[in-house]
Amino acid sequence: MEPMTEPRYDWSVDEVLAIIERPFHDLLSDANACHRERFNPHEIEGAKLLSIKTGACPEDCAYCPQSVHHNNDLKPEPLMDRDEILRAAQQAHDEGATRFCMGAAWRSPTDRQVGIVAESVTAVAELGMETCVTLGMLTPTQAQTLADAGLDFYNHNLDTSPDFYGEIITTRTYEDRLDTLQACRDAGLSLCAGGIVGMGESRRQRAGLLQQLATLNPHPESVPINLLIQVPGTPLDGLPEFEPLELVRTIAAARLVMPGSVVRLSAGRSSMSEELHALCLHAGASSIFLGDRLLTADNNGDESDQAILAQLDTALKTLDPAATK
Repeated sequence: MEPMTEPRYDWSVDEVLAIIERPFHDLLSDANACHRERFNPHEIEGAKLLSIKTGACPEDCAYCPQSVHHNNDLKPEPLMDRDEILRAAQQAHDEGATRFCMGAAWRSPTDRQVGIVAESVTAVAELGMETCVTLGMLTPTQAQTLADAGLDFYNHNLDTSPDFYGEIITTRTYEDRLDTLQACRDAGLSLCAGGIVGMGESRRQRAGLLQQLATLNPHPESVPINLLIQVPGTPLDGLPEFEPLELVRTIAAARLVMPGSVVRLSAGRSSMSEELHALCLHAGASSIFLGDRLLTADNNGDESDQAILAQLDTALKTLDPAATK
């Protein structure tokens, strides 16, 4: 049996770009072979994402309808209480999700807000599900609070490459994002960190995003690859449609430069064809968000996902009964 591909942490942008630009069939063949070394190609992880505090975010992320800087119809909502969050988590559990993700539209939460979310993390973990939150920038103390509460993953995306970042966000630096990831690592948390494609970036800048992720040591345990959802009222609304096969190339490259990470096919799936889903999963994606909502945007929906997975002879990863109460 061939030895598994060993992870590297010294990738250059040129090397990652060369992978993305490989002949398409060779790229997919190698990515699928790499994927099969560590993952069951007939099984994917199902996660559920809930917006537990919506809107009124002071950040100016050009893609996000939750920013106070953009003119759209989104109505802000306060932080949900623990019982409401737990009911949603139980429903997600019953629908087959093995990970429950909670997102709050904050730039940097207060210690009190982190403490409130930590209580919900503990309650969700008692269902036997993996837990993930995304709350914005964290201090080391806040990261430790979440770790002590039983949090498994912290989601903090880099969004894009360092040289394109300033075109998308001005209210938070790239170093701010890297500092939060390091604080979470130091607290013993696993990382969920990826980015967004289709924001007007070049192929080289997509390679730059993957290079940043692939030089983190260890690599993020989860790497969500999001396709931009163009929302009216946001600065990125009206961009040219992203080339579908470029998304496949990005996922395949992510698989090859981070061979042990779970690559998640994330936002934007409601606009993807069944054939594009199939290519992305073949290229190395092994996780999706379930349900018909993704924070404030439309998601693919369970009925559509079930149809796609049935055609691909693929099943959702199941919960460990021993861990479920």
